[in-house]
Amino acid sequence: MCRENSNCTDAENGNGYQCHCLKGFQGNPYLQNGCQDINECVISQPCVEICTNLPGTYNCSCPKGSRGDGKKDGNGCTPTKRFRSMDIVLGVSISFLLVLLGVSWLYWGLRERKISRRREKFFLENGGRLMLQKILSEREGSIESARIFTDEELKKAMDHYHESRILGQGGQGTVYRGILADNTVVAIKKAKILDRSQVEEFINELIILSQINQPNVVKLIGCCFETEVPLLVYEFVTNGTLSDHIHKCGHESTLSWRARLRIAGETAGALSYLHSDASAQILHRDIKSTNILLDENYTAKVADFGASRLVPLDGTQMTTLVQGTLGYLDPEYLCSSQLTEKSDVYSFGVVLAELLTGLRALSFERAENERNLSLYFASAIKGERLFEIINPMVLNEGNPEEIMEVAMLANQCLTVKGEDRPTMKEVAMELDGLMRVMDRHPCLNRSGDLEEAEDLLGERSSECDGILRSNASGSDEASECDGILRSNASGSNEASECDGILRSNASGSDEARSNASGSDDSISNQVSIEIESRR
Repeated sequence: MCRENSNCTDAENGNGYQCHCLKGFQGNPYLQNGCQDINECVISQPCVEICTNLPGTYNCSCPKGSRGDGKKDGNGCTPTKRFRSMDIVLGVSISFLLVLLGVSWLYWGLRERKISRRREKFFLENGGRLMLQKILSEREGSIESARIFTDEELKKAMDHYHESRILGQGGQGTVYRGILADNTVVAIKKAKILDRSQVEEFINELIILSQINQPNVVKLIGCCFETEVPLLVYEFVTNGTLSDHIHKCGHESTLSWRARLRIAGETAGALSYLHSDASAQILHRDIKSTNILLDENYTAKVADFGASRLVPLDGTQMTTLVQGTLGYLDPEYLCSSQLTEKSDVYSFGVVLAELLTGLRALSFERAENERNLSLYFASAIKGERLFEIINPMVLNEGNPEEIMEVAMLANQCLTVKGEDRPTMKEVAMELDGLMRVMDRHPCLNRSGDLEEAEDLLGERSSECDGILRSNASGSDEASECDGILRSNASGSNEASECDGILRSNASGSDEARSNASGSDDSISNQVSIEIESRR
């Protein structure tokens, strides 16, 4: 009997029957499951693309995007026209992408090489090699020197010059807040274009500034020479500028009299150090309340040495292009372009006047005769109106003798002729002495003993009189010079006028003496009236 997947035929000799497996099957047709399916797809591989084995047979098919019977002995598989176009587009796209990747790789490689060459070029032009040589020579002497940063280090620290990192912008450049790799917060200054002819002088200044270790001078940590203009890295001072605290927008300043006096003393000490005790005399040239920073303890730190100059060893003054800020500029320097340490003294006198009055150095919102604080301040002293312009908090916390002593010191700093001004060392010593007296006699603050106050006044009155006499005759002339400053004019006519003012100021002091005989009494009366009003 024939089994499944087989057929039965009569025997050829006429007796019995024969069994045969069906087409597509093979095996013994007389046994159960004897005829097994033949997998044509594996054995004969009749298809060109897709072969599907079926019981007793198979099926050939073509993939999507082609047509035909799919058989090797038939018409096979032919791609349709639409999908052939897509294949071409895909091939072109892949080829283009590969070419683009290759070009991009080449571009970025060349760009990095160009940037590297530019950095090297800037490094050399900005004095990087000279700086390295000087640092190495200084290190042999065990002297701390500035650190040299890479462009990438500082870009990362400033978040690629992001606007949110800008702390301030001024005449000397832009200052950014930066965070170094060790999480140190620093102030990074991007200076203006460097004069290539003065590279060596610039490097010498950097070396000297990096070696300054005075607590009231902002520390220069390092620099970067790999950019078009050098980047300078300073310690970060957290509490803003003195100007921010004196001139709070819409609010009364909360800076106490004692704090103001201490800040003035610390600033004077820093300038005295730069003028007299540094390895080379340094003239700041742009002292103003916005360049005096305060830390979390309200300790003063002199900043922004972008306009500073080293004094040549063979001279005490230099002829330079006039730089500075209106309202703080020394009129003698403005007229003659001769820079001396007394120019910083004048600017510091303006800062002292700011601390006493709370007024800005220059304000066009005030009346015309009050716009320039230095002239307004001198006029108030001359007209016995000093206490009318003193800041209310200063009047409330300080006693009249202290206020008058600081006012006289400020007035002396604001003398038109530089040679009549004190040195910063003398100013620092006087402010330090006043602070010591305040520490020893705290009871003198606000309502001190009248007799002791008058004794102190008597000792000071002769000095005050001298200051008044030296300035009384110069205030009108100084206003003319200040007019030139305000209009920012330049030229021989103005310069000659200024020279005449400075010369006439000296001769005018004798005439002023004849009118100053009662100055001791006037100052005493002014202070005594203030004391009586407080009683």
